[in-house]
Amino acid sequence: MLIPRPARLTRRAGSCVPTGILAGPGTRGPARLLAAYTGLPLVHNGPVIRLASKPGLGPEEYTLDVTPDRALLTASTEAGLLAGVQTIRQLAPRLPCLTIRDAPRLPWRGVLLDVARHFLPMEFLREFVDLLALHKYNVLHLHLTDDQGWRIEIAGRPRLTEIGAWRAESMVGPAGSGVFDGVPHGGFYTQRELRELVAFAAERGVRIVPEIDLPGHVRAALAAYPELGNRPEVPLPVWTEWGISPDILGVHDDVFAFCRDVLGQVADVFPSPYLHIGGDECPTTQWETSPAARAKAAELGVRPAELHPWFLGRLHDIVAGLGRRAVCWDETGHAAGRLPTGLIVTAWRDAAHGALAVAGGHPVVMAPHTSTYFDYRQSEDPGEPPREPVTTLEDVYRFDPLAGGLPVSDGTTPGVLGTQAQLWTEHAPTPDHVRHLAFPRLCALAERAWSPPGRGYADFHQRLTGHLDRLRALGALPKERVRFAGALGVPGKTVP
Repeated sequence: MLIPRPARLTRRAGSCVPTGILAGPGTRGPARLLAAYTGLPLVHNGPVIRLASKPGLGPEEYTLDVTPDRALLTASTEAGLLAGVQTIRQLAPRLPCLTIRDAPRLPWRGVLLDVARHFLPMEFLREFVDLLALHKYNVLHLHLTDDQGWRIEIAGRPRLTEIGAWRAESMVGPAGSGVFDGVPHGGFYTQRELRELVAFAAERGVRIVPEIDLPGHVRAALAAYPELGNRPEVPLPVWTEWGISPDILGVHDDVFAFCRDVLGQVADVFPSPYLHIGGDECPTTQWETSPAARAKAAELGVRPAELHPWFLGRLHDIVAGLGRRAVCWDETGHAAGRLPTGLIVTAWRDAAHGALAVAGGHPVVMAPHTSTYFDYRQSEDPGEPPREPVTTLEDVYRFDPLAGGLPVSDGTTPGVLGTQAQLWTEHAPTPDHVRHLAFPRLCALAERAWSPPGRGYADFHQRLTGHLDRLRALGALPKERVRFAGALGVPGKTVP
């Protein structure tokens, strides 16, 4: 019936068909959102859904009590009320009589959406945010910059979007294929557009965490401003390949002025307490040969390759100076012990590395690629994207972010802050490609992030059947079969 499954639910006989919504003091915003979802008016009497504040519940906890003549939704916070609104949204229009007391298992329940590899229209981002809210996700991790594109307007640095937002063509198939489509691609979001998206998401209880990937994955920025790199005399186009570009930021003062300016403007657009600085897949070969990098390494008494944790420490200080918490990928865990313990780590390699980061004093977002990378194939069917391995719906559901008895963190102590899915878009050029990759696997991870363990995959799969009808009615699923360029063949099958 419901996805994610509530922590406690007791069914009773009967149902309620409400004719209006009654907003108690302090509940006006969630009540208006519920009215928009259900089409019910805000009223003062009759069989209504009443929203009320109630002290003593957890940060996102809510209760819902439905009788034949009314429904009562209570919470101590707006976040709790918004979670309850999504439950009612799934049950409407005829609410079964029941009692629910519900709260999330993890504080951070997120999805990364990569808009750097392929630019996605703002209309789709709004739709996607609303679908995240439906599943009680509360974080959209927006990957805004990479080698293949820069997607956010930065005042005073116009070439980032005039040049860095556009590439001549895109690789077809997996990294290293050597095949290109010959089609120019690009786009960017203005700061005004992103502020409007932030407000839209906040109305639904979703926080947008921006990512500016540094000091690697910066080829698009270097195409715009080559003086920020280690080879300023070499003109670089925005990268058209997949994989990892060898071009990274230099370590001179102008680079950190750039980082300070960009991160400051990003923080001004996104009020989230978290700001993701990337930090992953940073080849240090250019630092080995750069006179400036070698001099800085000698000054610090380290090898040039060891400038990576030093660079991230500088970024951490910049972000802290903005009053925010820095988040980075667990690639940085190679230098564990030399990184500020205040860094929040997104553990993408495997759960064991996440556990090591917890042991090293970090709050961790568990995102092991074999369970949470939804750009991976979801079956052996022909036409799936050219990404290995296969990550099935059941694989996702059987992933436990707290495996091994890891503690839950609120972000201030070592432990598991949460989990998130990753939707990298090298092979997903359109919203329908993203929809195909996302669902139904996002439904499974939503339940693992929100619900207490115990009911099992068969119970989830039974509830999913009706939920897919709900998603289809919302337009969340592709209307036609999606085809992925460069799809991997399967023995005995034909790639369309």
